[in-house]
Amino acid sequence: MSSQLPAPTLATADTSFTRRNALVASLGLLALDPVRATGPKKTVPSPDLWPHALAVPGGIAHLDLGAAAMRPMAHLDDVPLLVLGDANDWTALVGIALTTTPGPASISVQSASGLPRQVDFTVIPKHYPTQKLKVASSKVDLSEDDEARFERERVHMANVLATFTVPLPNASMLQMAAPVSGRRSSSFGLRRIFNGQPRSPHSGMDIAAASGTPVLAPLPGRIIDTGDYFFGGNTVVMDHGGGLLTMVGHLSAIHAKVGDLVRTGDRVASVGATGRVTGPHLHFGVVLNRKMVDPALFLVA
Repeated sequence: MSSQLPAPTLATADTSFTRRNALVASLGLLALDPVRATGPKKTVPSPDLWPHALAVPGGIAHLDLGAAAMRPMAHLDDVPLLVLGDANDWTALVGIALTTTPGPASISVQSASGLPRQVDFTVIPKHYPTQKLKVASSKVDLSEDDEARFERERVHMANVLATFTVPLPNASMLQMAAPVSGRRSSSFGLRRIFNGQPRSPHSGMDIAAASGTPVLAPLPGRIIDTGDYFFGGNTVVMDHGGGLLTMVGHLSAIHAKVGDLVRTGDRVASVGATGRVTGPHLHFGVVLNRKMVDPALFLVA
């Protein structure tokens, strides 16, 4: 496992955001900042903006920040947010943790000129179904050594997922290509019960594929972590800029190394059955502002 994090920057990124897309961004579902000087905010969702807006636990809110000569800085609980747009209109994309209690929420916004302000939104409830799985008992009732290993890996991964680099991605490149083709065998957010014992909800999307199937980069980015994890098995983490990361796990082989720049469609790994699994498949995870969010919001249905 990689023990140190690089300070990655992507090779190139166009941070321009067209007027049309900026206007579309203001129409995101439940993108609720207070009424602006131009009039009441519309809340009609647009299917053209990626990722899709869905302000639920595990989802993404699109918050209209208005016009400003320079890109505002926005934070959720001191964690920097991805802000896209141009001087005419800026939009914050907010990843919402699965553990978030539905109800009122807010982010803080600081413009180059002006006092800090709060932008409010509402997290709405979503029901996630339950999935029961049977796996090796050693992957549920951990030994003392395995518990210690998991704790080391948890701390390391938290540092990896805190990566926030520039340049920021272009709004037009936020629609992801699926890393493998196949049936989505286990959806994001499932309340999982392993061997009769409740465990953490599913933090990604499982895609059924045969062992050895090529795993492709879903967006341009940089490899920031590779390793063999107790639960995730062989794993690759990619940084796409602005706190947007992706990860692929349970791999049989890793074909990239930390520091590699990748393009959409570049092979980074092969499907496998490492870690806590019931058979070969790909675990695909998406991180936005350190929160695991539903990959389906970035993919064509």
